[in-house]
Amino acid sequence: MARIDAFFKLMNDQKASDLHLVSGQQPVLRIRGDLERIKYKVLDDDELRSMLYEITPEDRIKTFEETGDLDFAYEIKGLARYRANYFMQKNGIGAVFREIPSEILSVEQLGLPPVVSRLSMLPRGMVLVTGPTGCGKSTTLASIIDEANRKRKDHIITIEDPIEFVHTSKNCVVNHRELGTHTRSFSNALRAALREDPDIILVGEMRDLETIRLAIEAAATGHLVFSTLHTTSAWKTVDRIIEVFPTGEQAQIRSTLADGIRAVVSQALFKRIDIKGRIPVLEILIATHAVRAMIRESKTHQIPSAMQTGRKYGMQTLDDGIFAHLKAGRVSPGESYMKCVDKEKFRPYLTEPPEDFTEV
Repeated sequence: MARIDAFFKLMNDQKASDLHLVSGQQPVLRIRGDLERIKYKVLDDDELRSMLYEITPEDRIKTFEETGDLDFAYEIKGLARYRANYFMQKNGIGAVFREIPSEILSVEQLGLPPVVSRLSMLPRGMVLVTGPTGCGKSTTLASIIDEANRKRKDHIITIEDPIEFVHTSKNCVVNHRELGTHTRSFSNALRAALREDPDIILVGEMRDLETIRLAIEAAATGHLVFSTLHTTSAWKTVDRIIEVFPTGEQAQIRSTLADGIRAVVSQALFKRIDIKGRIPVLEILIATHAVRAMIRESKTHQIPSAMQTGRKYGMQTLDDGIFAHLKAGRVSPGESYMKCVDKEKFRPYLTEPPEDFTEV
């Protein structure tokens, strides 16, 4: 048993999502969104480095010492998997670990709208799950992939950095590939995947132009592609993708994306006030014929209106999602106000509305 495993056991007992170990500071847990210090001594650089290297693959230590950054996954059998990130900072080495539960929760268990479950049965196209770091994108995608794994008879390839949720092949054949271990880059793995008879491809993150290009092409050629982006709005995600490309290519990419896109799910995490824990609130864009025409004709500014009138297709704005949880007593008026788009809609629910200087 590695010395650091005691921190992971504490993390699991406290139901923390993240563990921060940084030279020159006490260990810190993120519990229900807030950072809380552990009653432990300040970590010394040499001691912490020794503790971290004990669980680090030997070939990755060399990579970290050359670059000052490292991502990999660590697993404790019977407890959980952890996504590890090492970095160098002013006082020495630092690391952050995100717990990845061993059990993959269903869409219903996560409290997600039913339309999210139906995304797993799409025959082809691109589905994006977006939001800031730590909002639960990987968890949502894992539930969708697990649904496909149980209900379809297909080949699923996941390309991640590092591998997070591990899917055991059920009705589907599932192959996991990890950057740095099994392939050099997302783009290399995507090119290879197209020769590996895939039906569903999960790209952990669309980081660069080449990966985005290949993912769009894979979706356009009859595959179902799932991926993530760090955007905070479903409809703005479309513009974000197109703007990555050189100006001369944008018209063509706009047309190809319009043909291939099927849905964009943007989410945020809220603290629950009815029980302990957090709950995802979703903005959902379904690519109807009207929405695809707006993308093709460079009228993405009209998409929010289409989302307002597209509830029968499962669409909802972020404010609609927040409002439903607020009315059900699951989230607080204060957090709803801080994270909503239309402040005036939520201001009446506050006893003392704050002055939001960003809205002046």
